[in-house]
Amino acid sequence: MRTSRKRNLYIGAAFLSILVALGAAQSALQRTVNAQAKNAVQAPRFEVDPMWPKPLPNHWLLGNVIGVGVDSRDHVYIIHRGEATLDRKEIYAAQNPPMSDCCMPAPPVLEFDAEGNLVKGWGGPGEGYEWPESNHGITPDSKGNLWIGGNGANDGQILVFTREGKFVKQFGFAYAGAGSNDDWAFNKVAKVFLDEANNEAYVADGYGNHRVADIDMRTGKIKRYWGAYGEKPDDEPLGRYDPSAPPAKQFRTPVHCAEMSTDGFVYVCDRPNDRLQVFTRDGKFVKETFVEKNTLGMGSVWALAFSRDAAQTYLFVGDGINQEVWILSRADLHLVGRIGAVRGEKTAADFGRIHNLAVDSKGNLYTAEVDNYKRVQRFTLKP
Repeated sequence: MRTSRKRNLYIGAAFLSILVALGAAQSALQRTVNAQAKNAVQAPRFEVDPMWPKPLPNHWLLGNVIGVGVDSRDHVYIIHRGEATLDRKEIYAAQNPPMSDCCMPAPPVLEFDAEGNLVKGWGGPGEGYEWPESNHGITPDSKGNLWIGGNGANDGQILVFTREGKFVKQFGFAYAGAGSNDDWAFNKVAKVFLDEANNEAYVADGYGNHRVADIDMRTGKIKRYWGAYGEKPDDEPLGRYDPSAPPAKQFRTPVHCAEMSTDGFVYVCDRPNDRLQVFTRDGKFVKETFVEKNTLGMGSVWALAFSRDAAQTYLFVGDGINQEVWILSRADLHLVGRIGAVRGEKTAADFGRIHNLAVDSKGNLYTAEVDNYKRVQRFTLKP
């Protein structure tokens, strides 16, 4: 009996020790979880606004919405390709004579107020400037002007208009055929970023060239330019992108964007290389990351925008092939979230070819889409 009692005591003590150990382990695990939760990056959340923008008047239709930008008043500007990207049957009213009441291509540039009401529309060929064969990108400045590029076969120019559509100036010229190491023109500009404090503009140059060009905003003079890793650009063909190969030492075309953060770093969309590269403002390479690295064809890094908090904590990367917006932590370029249902349906919150991004002063995100989608959407930032 005494032996049995001792054995029971030993078993009880052992069991109590196990419980204490499990409790300590659980407590340690909980502390770890709490610490991880405290240090975890919480990605911003968005909700699509299906009522933005309001319906267009005059039976107008959008073609490929190739650019979107937001000015200091939170007015949203889009530029699209109209008739060239619409089926003839969609625009019977534009035929001569009209074949029906509906529909017509909207003017290339449209301005919306923050509520999504159309303010005005304008654009197209005119006196004193060379309208792009294929407009590409639109960037508002603080003076009420809009900067427009073009990636048509003969586009080598950047145009500047007032927001009312009055021509201001043109840098470069059509039919230029400039190379990546020429400083007298551009070759199929994708988009322009404006560093107004320093009177400089960063040009993603782009579809014909393999470079970022830093220009004087007043004269258009190219002050410096660079290729991948900050090296001298090279126009020799690289062949098809191979995700298993070492990273390419040059940008592939198109170099689709060059956006500068408030702390002076230039983020470059190397689209077909599925790559985002970061540089100092004078073109020194800092770091890079890949987004959906196995994406082939037209690539994954189409567009960039920054969150509107003071630190610009997040990067939004528009991926026109995988039909998502990736949210990266700007500090380490790690993926922390995504937007997009990836259903391939033409409904609100789905994406088609996301071609351009913009963010307003409240942190709301705008997406411009091309091909079968042809629209602009607003995603409202949630608390």
